[in-house]
Amino acid sequence: MDCLKLLETLDIFGCAGICISTESSQLLQNSLLILQTENHFRKCYYWGRINGIQNDYHVAYGYEKDCMNGQVYYYSTDGMNWLLLPKATKCGRFLSPLAINKFEGDPSIVTNVYDVNPPFPPNEDPKTYYEDPMPKELKEEDRLAATVESITEDAAIIPRGAWFKCPNGDVIENSSFGGLREVDAANLKSYLHARPPKQKWNVNLSSRSDYNYALDFLDSTDMDVPQECWNLQFLLGGRLAVVHSLYWHGMTFFHKLNSPHHGFLYVGHGKKNLDLPFMI
Repeated sequence: MDCLKLLETLDIFGCAGICISTESSQLLQNSLLILQTENHFRKCYYWGRINGIQNDYHVAYGYEKDCMNGQVYYYSTDGMNWLLLPKATKCGRFLSPLAINKFEGDPSIVTNVYDVNPPFPPNEDPKTYYEDPMPKELKEEDRLAATVESITEDAAIIPRGAWFKCPNGDVIENSSFGGLREVDAANLKSYLHARPPKQKWNVNLSSRSDYNYALDFLDSTDMDVPQECWNLQFLLGGRLAVVHSLYWHGMTFFHKLNSPHHGFLYVGHGKKNLDLPFMI
């Protein structure tokens, strides 16, 4: 969510059961404004918080030009001093889902995931799952980067029309976006994944009768499997749409109908709910 609207937005998330103190939100807003100024970002956003045992990880990101491909992520353990979050590595992507222990809160800690949770079944060749020599140790900073990447790819969403794809390929925020209407907001097809599309453009083309490539270049949430992995609710007399991800508990999206105000926030332990297909 936009750091300039942090205090207002946290009140909205309070309606969805996510509570952050006024002192913490004011501290985050001030530090994010400094982060935006120092890095010359056009906009800076508070991504959320991953809870740890010793410390919690606050995550934020900003961009200079392209709001989808130009995102730069930072993390902080105190909400004031921000460090650059490294890109997710191949080893981090492979071992992070296998790490069953909670985050410690120290980015320098290295754990042996292989001893805690073997990454492949016994009596099977490890090369079936990983071509290089089987990695065992995982630095918590790399695990954090891989977890943030996974949550963003799976559960970060925007309303249809909030982003606009220019003819040169740049993705910018749509200044003429006025918000979703009640009829559109009640359909999961109106909520798009805020990451590069994985489906081909003609797949998205066949899913809408009013297709517009400048607006519908992203994948819609109604194509996710299973279809029940999203929970859509309306609060405040139907004026506020709230979408919860059931794969990533703690990821919440909101949108004020008939207004451009929207955002998402993750507050959780960074573990994916892999039991969802058996729960629905």
